[in-house]
Amino acid sequence: MKVFLGLTAGSVLFLTNSAIAETTVSGAVSVGYEYDSNVSVDELDRSSSLGDGGTLLAADISLDHDLSDKTSASASYGYSRIDYQDFDFLSRETHMLGGNISSKLEKVTAGINYFYINAQLDGSDFLTYHRASPSLSGFVSKRWFLRGAYVFGDKKIASRPGRDAQNHGTELDAYYFWRGLRRYINVGYVYRQEDSQAARFKYKAHQVKVRAVQRFEIFSKLSMLELGLRYEDRDYDEPTPSIGEKRRDERVRATVEFDLPLTERVNWGIYAGYSDYLSNLPSADYDQSVVGTKIEISF
Repeated sequence: MKVFLGLTAGSVLFLTNSAIAETTVSGAVSVGYEYDSNVSVDELDRSSSLGDGGTLLAADISLDHDLSDKTSASASYGYSRIDYQDFDFLSRETHMLGGNISSKLEKVTAGINYFYINAQLDGSDFLTYHRASPSLSGFVSKRWFLRGAYVFGDKKIASRPGRDAQNHGTELDAYYFWRGLRRYINVGYVYRQEDSQAARFKYKAHQVKVRAVQRFEIFSKLSMLELGLRYEDRDYDEPTPSIGEKRRDERVRATVEFDLPLTERVNWGIYAGYSDYLSNLPSADYDQSVVGTKIEISF
């Protein structure tokens, strides 16, 4: 039996047969501006070779609930939008729904999460994506945390049925905490196999990443600096007719992000990224730089 008790600041309390459980509600709204040196649609291997700026709007809300002492569940919804000034037909709106259940075992935590993503270009349906991922994670020492997961995905692209695909993969992440959450490094590896409707889009990919996070005080506020580097190698299974050979891609992306709290609930962030896409398919061979800033209000 479960009885509703009431709403407190940021949480809802429930009375069960054994204890009081708490559902925590949190979320954020942000606005910003971003400049892209090469407006592109990665899913279609298309780039404009021209730059443009756009306004950003994002919002998200999540609910976390303890089902028992060892098991918890969460649900989330996220919305994001970028409106370009000149390339308005490439303005993108994205909705994302998510759910997660995790349970603590003796030494590890077992979990499964699910995401549904719907993206639109210029108000028209563009991409739908389903992703399910069971995982195991846990600390193997005081400083080392490991996580492993299997990932299944299903994507559909409007008006491009040959690019509709299912993918299977594995993810491995290791975190080393120098000073707890104040300073840590994340190293990860991803293997993905994408099985597209059209044979020329099928590929296998290996990806490695490194992230470093440092939190420090500025004007008595705990700020965050994050550096990231990602490398991906894609090997396509079948020849691409336009080039008469199997396609091969190498992708390198570097990112930097800085966040500064202005108040307890308001945060200012700036970020930048550089991507170098190398491919023997001319339309997929390009580089791109992105810089942006945003103000976020959380609750």
